[in-house]
Amino acid sequence: MVNPLEASVYQTRNVEKTFPMRGEFFRDQTAIIHSMAFRRLKKKTQVFFAPENDHVCTRIEHVLHVATIGATICKGLNREGWNLNPDLAYAIGLGHDLGHAPFGHSGENALNRKLKDKFEFMHEINSFRVVEHLANNGAGLNLTYGVKDGIINHNGESFEQYLEPVPVVHNLNAIKNRKHIASSYEGCIVRFSDKIAYLGRDIEDALVADFITLNDIPVEIREDIGTTNGEIIDLLIKDMVCHSKHQTKIGFSDEIYEKLNILKKFNYQRIYNHPTIQHYSEMCEKILENLFDHLILLFGNFGYDFEKYAQEPILLEQRFGRFLEGLQNFYLQEKTSPEQIICDYISGMTDSFALEAIKQITIPRAILFK
Repeated sequence: MVNPLEASVYQTRNVEKTFPMRGEFFRDQTAIIHSMAFRRLKKKTQVFFAPENDHVCTRIEHVLHVATIGATICKGLNREGWNLNPDLAYAIGLGHDLGHAPFGHSGENALNRKLKDKFEFMHEINSFRVVEHLANNGAGLNLTYGVKDGIINHNGESFEQYLEPVPVVHNLNAIKNRKHIASSYEGCIVRFSDKIAYLGRDIEDALVADFITLNDIPVEIREDIGTTNGEIIDLLIKDMVCHSKHQTKIGFSDEIYEKLNILKKFNYQRIYNHPTIQHYSEMCEKILENLFDHLILLFGNFGYDFEKYAQEPILLEQRFGRFLEGLQNFYLQEKTSPEQIICDYISGMTDSFALEAIKQITIPRAILFK
């Protein structure tokens, strides 16, 4: 099985380059890894907010899981006669969450509450915005079409049983919703890999946090899928490869898909909607809403007058000024709205920086006595 589009389409990039040793998609992996947005993922929430425990999953671990799962599925199908590119899947996995706001989906909810009807903040679309426009002070990462297409169309919240790539070249800048499917099998595989990665890992973290016990996990999940991240990943990958190898679409068997929905329902009821998670979610949303209000007012007063930001006593405002200065040319060319600018800045924050920033604007500096 091969991709429905010519391979050259997936390898096109904004500025043509050649990488005879690394290959196009391996080059994209290194570009993503070296980006500031990727480095910040180690301090961004996956499910559990700002964990003190080093063994609890953060977003950087999640994207590494997604990348390795996607590449493994490609290799498994290649052994069955397919012709997939594991490097493409791995690059999509590394980059798929670069635009995630701090505090996970709570951050996304907070930004959308402040935006109201202006536009909807979606981390998939924002991840594309980061790699295409915001990284490197507006120059972007110059990734191939195949990687960007997989990033913007990964939609980890939808639970399809099957996916098949659409044989069209998307206008990626025009995508404004989650209704699109990737143009490549690798992109479809990463869309599944996202779900495979977080369902099992979140159970492990919930056990560590004492949200659940092993006996709480539905018996059909314990017996037929597993209770550890490794067991769940292994079974789901094998089922997908075995069930898809003789088809033109990627997907799960009926039996495993049914169990997967039971697992999803359990995770939402007992983990994602747990009272402790909801409590932290409310607090974190208020933090980002207050930061949004503060920065939108600041930009309204100062605009692109960078000297004013530099003279402010609050470090957050100085850094916001430097952020604007780096992206000024892009923002003026795009005619970016103030709301979009503030979304760009806040979504790039780590959890720890957002917490520090809210302290700076709400707690007065200590008086220094001689």
